Amino acid sequence: MILFINACVRKGSRTKELAECLLAERNEPVEEVVLHNETFPSADEDFLNRRDRLIAEGKWEDPMFTRARQFAKADEIVIAAPFWDLSFPATLKQYFEQINVVGITFSYSPEGVPVGLCRAKKLTYVTTAGGGFVPEVYGAGYVKALAQGFYGIPEFKVIKATGLDVEGADVKALIEEAKEEIE
Repeated sequence: MILFINACVRKGSRTKELAECLLAERNEPVEEVVLHNETFPSADEDFLNRRDRLIAEGKWEDPMFTRARQFAKADEIVIAAPFWDLSFPATLKQYFEQINVVGITFSYSPEGVPVGLCRAKKLTYVTTAGGGFVPEVYGAGYVKALAQGFYGIPEFKVIKATGLDVEGADVKALIEEAKEEIE
């Protein structure tokens, strides 16, 4: 099963268009999580205390961990997130706060090093940007660090189209060029 994490908000999203092209190429069952339809609790002290208590008690089936279990069981993960304000939409960060669960998506070695527990062997990060200044450290780089450093997902790929809102840009050609990376 491919888990599709959709952080796109706009109708006609160019990021979602690229992700849908990728998913069509895969031709496998897809579970989609539309982040703007989710209501995430704040990761405040009460949230953290409750999560820590449930983890200590081994209550992995608690609804609090539904998204983490779903993420950990996926065979492949596709995240579609436009590049906004030098990063990605805030709902994606909130999603990561929900799925970062010791004992489900990762554990720690005796030396304190994260050990990934996720089944997926590949995470593809799909993004678009209006401009050309798209430092990966703030968007894709952050997701790559989580995928490989925490979740144990060895293969990470970025599919992107940038410069889409630059005056005179051939948007259709830029999107088509990004689609060629999919194959």
